[in-house]
Amino acid sequence: MSRPQLAALAVGLAALAGTGIGAAAVLATGSSETKPALPQLHGQAEWAPGERRAPSFALRGQSGTLVSLSALRRRPVLLAFLDSHCRGQCPIEGRRLGIMLRQMAPETRPTLVIVGVNPSGDTPAGIRHAMRKWRLAGPWKWHWLRGTKRELAPVWRDYGITVEPTTNDITHGMALYVIDGRGFERTAYLFPFLPNFVALDLRTLAEERA
Repeated sequence: MSRPQLAALAVGLAALAGTGIGAAAVLATGSSETKPALPQLHGQAEWAPGERRAPSFALRGQSGTLVSLSALRRRPVLLAFLDSHCRGQCPIEGRRLGIMLRQMAPETRPTLVIVGVNPSGDTPAGIRHAMRKWRLAGPWKWHWLRGTKRELAPVWRDYGITVEPTTNDITHGMALYVIDGRGFERTAYLFPFLPNFVALDLRTLAEERA
């Protein structure tokens, strides 16, 4: 892509800030003619249907099966970037997503896709342990994609995820993307996010599909 996806999130944040300034101006003048419309979705960035195609990728899942984004059409995809050995923010995000998915109606649940950010540590055993510990595995479709740094780096780049190994940890971006059933990005969130808003947006996309 011509620019990193994470930059789009920053643009979204700036747009939201601009919306707040505009609303304050309306209140100050008492006019409602320029009142901005409320966003349909709730992430820090939002795209109209068909506006922004999600960058494609194909990686091996936790069981060794090749998983491509293009093969996951018809149902929305919830795309996250996690480290199975993380002891900081990843477990928090994982548990929040697990609780959210359990509370959702089956027909509105997305396919959960996690792209690993720890090429050497995201082993099948490590992935199973993390999914079980975070209670992120359940009665929904999920894939934890893994590979070498060379295989994963283009996906990180396309979605604006910075990955920086440190002495005892891996510092990485925590963006969460919602991709609709036609393969277009619709909204994205920065951590920490409100799971209820994510679930609401997924229900909105499920209604579009219906």
